[in-house]
Amino acid sequence: MTEPDDDIADDLEDGGEALTIEISVDEAGDRLDRALVPHLPDLSRARLQALIAEGRLSFGGETVSDGKHKARAGTYSLTVPAPVEATPVPQDLALDVLYEDAHLIVVNKPAGMAAHPGPGTPDGTLVNALLFHCGDTLSGIGGVLRPGIVHRLDKDTSGVLVAAKTDAAHRGLTELFSRHDIDRKYRAVVRGAPRYVKGTVNTRIGRSHHDRKKMAVLRGGGREAITHYRLEEVYGDTKPLAALLNCQLETGRTHQIRVHMAHLGCPCLGDPVYGSGAPHRDVQAILDELGFERQALHAAVLGFVHPVTGEKLRFKAPLPADMAALVDALKHMYGAPEDDMEDEDYEDFEDDAFDDEDEE
Repeated sequence: MTEPDDDIADDLEDGGEALTIEISVDEAGDRLDRALVPHLPDLSRARLQALIAEGRLSFGGETVSDGKHKARAGTYSLTVPAPVEATPVPQDLALDVLYEDAHLIVVNKPAGMAAHPGPGTPDGTLVNALLFHCGDTLSGIGGVLRPGIVHRLDKDTSGVLVAAKTDAAHRGLTELFSRHDIDRKYRAVVRGAPRYVKGTVNTRIGRSHHDRKKMAVLRGGGREAITHYRLEEVYGDTKPLAALLNCQLETGRTHQIRVHMAHLGCPCLGDPVYGSGAPHRDVQAILDELGFERQALHAAVLGFVHPVTGEKLRFKAPLPADMAALVDALKHMYGAPEDDMEDEDYEDFEDDAFDDEDEE
């Protein structure tokens, strides 16, 4: 299974609701599910117990997974996923298939396609396309609404994604992702540039205390998130106005690269959530001319050991047309970057200092 914090963030992003429940000193000590029910008139006790078992209840930033525990005085947070009215239906949508066998399928997902249905995106998703393409072979172990989905890319992030077609492949891929035993490399075009040419961002990421639909760098709570980055090209005459980065995930938290780039002060260009602050007017003019309105982030490489055959697999997807046009326009405006960034020039960087919550 995907780690609970990531599932919860996905549900909130898809229109779910975050509820806050205050348990008084008088209520403390009672069985937890019984203590919570009076505060949640729209939920049955059975529904509440199911949500708790799914890891959607937390106290002090820690997941509570057993409703039989004694209630503690204080604030509990419960995430209730938005209802989805119908089971996904097969749709004949174009798929860029990079690899397929009896166990799994690897695709190059375009920007604008959601991984699975949710509020506001009832169809036209990768799941709808896979149901049509794979038919009855698609694994249902990921749930009715997310069959075969082991990991996901944000709707407006393009690139390589793997889905399972059998239960054995789903279990094996889930284990690989859980152990972070996956090679995942991304390319991002960001505002400005990081201070160091090469580095590692090691923080904890969790839901924002100010906006439950956003993720944020946190001092306490959340989950460890590690991103390695390398500067590929810098654009600007006298100072960096934009840059092309290679990013490698060591962990896979929701919105990880987008949050980490914003944390470094160089959010992905076009990011509508984490890209606070306008880019330089010349860069903005390029974005406007191209009509570029999504985060400039692309999953370029996905490598893993086949969970059934044991074969080592590695897939690459070139920059999609919109990001390639963005890079070309930046090169044209500022000239071709100097190609003198050799490995020995890179300076390692560990980002250990951060505030309680680092948000723009």
